[in-house]
Amino acid sequence: MKKIIIGSRGSLLALWQANHIAQRLRDECDLEVEIKIVKTKGDKILDTPLAKIGGKGLFTKELEELLLSGEIDLAVHSLKDVPVEFPEGLSLVAITRRADVRDCFVSEKYPNLEKLPLGARVGTTSLRRTMQIKMIRPDLDTQSLRGNVQTRLQRLKDGDFDAIILALAGIKRLGIEGELKYAKPLEIQEMIPAMGQGALGIECRSDSEFWEILSGLNDEETRIFCESEREFVRCLEGGCQVPIGVHASLNTHQKLSLIAKVGLPDGSEVLSEEMEGEIENHLQIAQSLAQRMIDRGAKELLQRAEKMAFI
Repeated sequence: MKKIIIGSRGSLLALWQANHIAQRLRDECDLEVEIKIVKTKGDKILDTPLAKIGGKGLFTKELEELLLSGEIDLAVHSLKDVPVEFPEGLSLVAITRRADVRDCFVSEKYPNLEKLPLGARVGTTSLRRTMQIKMIRPDLDTQSLRGNVQTRLQRLKDGDFDAIILALAGIKRLGIEGELKYAKPLEIQEMIPAMGQGALGIECRSDSEFWEILSGLNDEETRIFCESEREFVRCLEGGCQVPIGVHASLNTHQKLSLIAKVGLPDGSEVLSEEMEGEIENHLQIAQSLAQRMIDRGAKELLQRAEKMAFI
């Protein structure tokens, strides 16, 4: 029996994801699997907002170094954390069927965003979430909240925040819905997710002996949706830490629908666009939507957003 080594971050959620893929490889491919835990830069620096740390691949760089050196055979990532460009010799071999893509409002005292008192403190790591929260409630005090899901929930319970925003997929994967006093999913139209949110990305060397086996983990519909979202971000030259929301889905006419928001973290200026087309043209749709936004000043807006993040 062949042995394959998975690289993973060490949080409970990351390990759930790695173990999920490990079990599929054991069951479907008859492989022996080992999981190697790796600390990334994004895991080590917890006292600084992600946007201020700078650079790409905050949660992937160390794993990619181990892939290139041959110490691990694949890395399992939350796809929303994966940059759109890869180091030479590495690529995504599979994108798994994605879970619920929505963000989730979580609070100990308040049932939803609308019921928060004036000036309430909302914790989030994301400029994308901050932008869209401010569009709904400009009065709210959005503050940086780093750490794994358990750390964030503990800070909420300790009273550091009136509410926090988490990815619903992570809450469901950890099976902690029943432990939360108030947890209200935010509908996609009011809080557009990050590119690839809810999906897992499997990264490996382009010449990997396991490439064919790993490609069997791919979910074709999810791949098309996530490729569309990632292509849109690539065209805007945006990274994982900029205020871009983008989501692809099939509409009632079985056409690909792509919606996006780009703006400033304080929600004072936001561009919104949507486009639909035949699913086989998913990359062209993403490129056209991005160009429409670029024509409206999206790149300049993102440059200003990046400067705001460093104030």
